[in-house]
Amino acid sequence: MSGIEGKVVAITGASSGIGEATARLLARRGARVVLGARRTDRLEALVGELRDAGGSAHYRKLDVTRLEDMEAFIGYARTEFGRVDVILNNAGVMPLSKLEALKVDEWNRMIDVNIRGVLHGIAAGLPVMKQQGRGQFINVSSIGGHAVSPTAAVYCATKFAVMAISEGLRQEVGGDIRVTVISPGVTESELAESISDPAAQQGMKEFRRISIPADAIARAILFSIEQPDDVDVSEIIVRPTASPY
Repeated sequence: MSGIEGKVVAITGASSGIGEATARLLARRGARVVLGARRTDRLEALVGELRDAGGSAHYRKLDVTRLEDMEAFIGYARTEFGRVDVILNNAGVMPLSKLEALKVDEWNRMIDVNIRGVLHGIAAGLPVMKQQGRGQFINVSSIGGHAVSPTAAVYCATKFAVMAISEGLRQEVGGDIRVTVISPGVTESELAESISDPAAQQGMKEFRRISIPADAIARAILFSIEQPDDVDVSEIIVRPTASPY
């Protein structure tokens, strides 16, 4: 039995991008995936594909900004399979703009999804994992969690926060629960579609010419899960070879 086969993996933001690619890869490798996102039509179609290919997949509508949604999502996974081995806190948004544009609503949205969403995943999953005596949180940060660039101040702040929260969690949970941070570079996804600022949108369009497929990030996530329970892959940065950042 491999380090992934049979594991119950709950994935947020699973309707596209990294979340979808990870669901496909893990299901092919024998994991039992439970997928959450707001767009249930996409989740339904994805789960159908995974099941047709012989995989184990379930889904539930999820808004990560609502703690009660996240608790119900993790509770659903636990009810279906009796445990939750891995929680992948992947949901994120990236409406970039300069601070002087004062897009306060977009700042708040990033804080709600990128920070509170991760905290809600921890709040819902940590009691379960402590009771089990094992488990793994995988939190998706970004290269923006390591360096700041113009138009990305708030986005980078949220991803720096994911790094800090993850390291604090790792130190607190001791030897039973693993905590991994995945920091993708520019990756094929729908993140850039949330950018409403024209200048930031154009800049990201140029930057995304070197983007790598979401499957590259999925493989890093798979690697971190497959390790033995006494091996915690604390952080992986995955970016295009040609990336300047």
